Amino acid sequence: MRYRPVTALVLLTLVAGLGACSNNKRTDDEAAPDAGRQASGSIATDPKDSRGPAAEVPGAAKGGTVTVLRQSKVSHLDPQRVYSFVGLTASQLYARRLTTYKDDGKGKVVLVGDLAETPGTDVTKDCKTWEFKIKEGVKFEDGSAVTSKEIAYGIARSFDLALTGGPTYLQEWLADTPQFDTKFNFTADKTALPPGLSTPDPRTLRFTFARPHCDLPFAVSLPATAPVPPAKDTGTDYDKAPFSSGPYRLAKNEAGTRLTFERNPHWDPATDPMRHQYPDAFVYEFGANPVTQTNRIIADSGADASAVSFNGVDASLVSKVVSDPALKARTLQEPTPSEYTLTINNNRVTDLKVRQALNYAIDRDGVVKTLGGDTVARGVTTLMPPATIGWKNYDAYPAGRTGNPGKARELLGGATPELVLGFPDDARNQELSTTLKANLEKAGFRITLKPIAADTFLDETKKKNNPWDLYIGSWGADWPSGASILPVLYDGRAIKDGGSNNGASYLNAPALNAEFDRILAMPVADQLAEWGRLDEKIMLEYAPVVPLYVDVMFTIHGSKVGGVFIDSIWGSVAVTNAYVRP
Repeated sequence: MRYRPVTALVLLTLVAGLGACSNNKRTDDEAAPDAGRQASGSIATDPKDSRGPAAEVPGAAKGGTVTVLRQSKVSHLDPQRVYSFVGLTASQLYARRLTTYKDDGKGKVVLVGDLAETPGTDVTKDCKTWEFKIKEGVKFEDGSAVTSKEIAYGIARSFDLALTGGPTYLQEWLADTPQFDTKFNFTADKTALPPGLSTPDPRTLRFTFARPHCDLPFAVSLPATAPVPPAKDTGTDYDKAPFSSGPYRLAKNEAGTRLTFERNPHWDPATDPMRHQYPDAFVYEFGANPVTQTNRIIADSGADASAVSFNGVDASLVSKVVSDPALKARTLQEPTPSEYTLTINNNRVTDLKVRQALNYAIDRDGVVKTLGGDTVARGVTTLMPPATIGWKNYDAYPAGRTGNPGKARELLGGATPELVLGFPDDARNQELSTTLKANLEKAGFRITLKPIAADTFLDETKKKNNPWDLYIGSWGADWPSGASILPVLYDGRAIKDGGSNNGASYLNAPALNAEFDRILAMPVADQLAEWGRLDEKIMLEYAPVVPLYVDVMFTIHGSKVGGVFIDSIWGSVAVTNAYVRP
């Protein structure tokens, strides 16, 4: 079923879970989340769904300041460079994009037009030519109009290699090559546009691709499509003071310690289908560790009564929080789209039976217990996390919740493979790797643990000829589809000598690569079941990794905070509905 022009007055309903952003860029049983929760997702085809104002939040009041506590600062504020969970959620305050998600916080998510009147029109019905009609009445913080020109300029500046950190989907799709800078040099001519991007008039933005990209409506929900006025572009310094198109604008940036956002007087709620402007201000405060965050919010005093912890309840305080009904009533808890795997280096571990044995060996209950219990993690057996459109519930190597070392030994046939397991050298991964080593040695493997500096771990494991057989990997989808998980992690054509996005499994199977091409050429609605089937096929025929667990977000907020929820797309604290109780 192809995308129809957005005049149809229906919703294309896709019943499944919805997932979120890459961790690679991408942390007790008494308070277990709803493990069976599945979101319902849809792409809005009725233009009314993309119009504002957003539905009022019951009980919401205007005024006050919401404070978000986080241990480390936001990496980037420049929307073309934003690619972290905190950046993606915070940027919703000041950077509108072509499309976005209406998320009720209870499992219902709808992709709608944000700057655009709809989630886009597949003009030629082959996913190669897309048009977005820009809404009238959307304004920047100085009152000037947002047009297709500023949106196109924002996308064009993402080709600047100096603006590191952001996603590269649109650049690669427009240039039709991963080496997108060879097709368009932004710094050489900032008045030009990349190949395939055009603005026929101030209200029309057109993408023309050499190959089908049916996931474009999802991809343009990333803040890389936020508008930037050319006169306001300060290059790398734009990170310090981005120009707002949303309900809030940056009022003060205090060098990595605090960000203060105030209301944008030129934001028109009639143009916005999902945001509100309830608080007078939002403050992002950096530096406090999870213990301090949790204790401050438990105390519920002063400004902390209207604060929320971004990092979540510290493990040492979980029992205290869940055993006190008044505190537990102020918590949020949901599984996230962030999945962790025991990644197998398929260049080194070439025997399928060995990879299958690794899958049988793992005690997932033990792994979850090591991490702190069900409040922080949930075991999985699939490549796509449950919070993904098209997810299929299967277990290719049924070993029960605690593993089947006997079956693993049977597959090994008396062999005792010697494998090296690399892990980031922080406390959490030290404990996890020790647990994995015990699991694997019980099943007949001989495991050597090798710590890798946490700040270089991703770079080192992405080197094609790295010396490790196994490593702890992680990934979260950039938009809610298997298209931003399976091809990204397992298409062998993306393998490079360094910096591979192949998920460090280095799987390269021509038949599988052809399947990616086949499915990606389908309209999104037709892809959904295909991704679920392919997920199972990859595990049965290749077993490139051992799925371990997904993160669970368990956090707490002050008694005066209302409207916050765990975002279905990013799995982190969403503030678009937040308000301060009087």
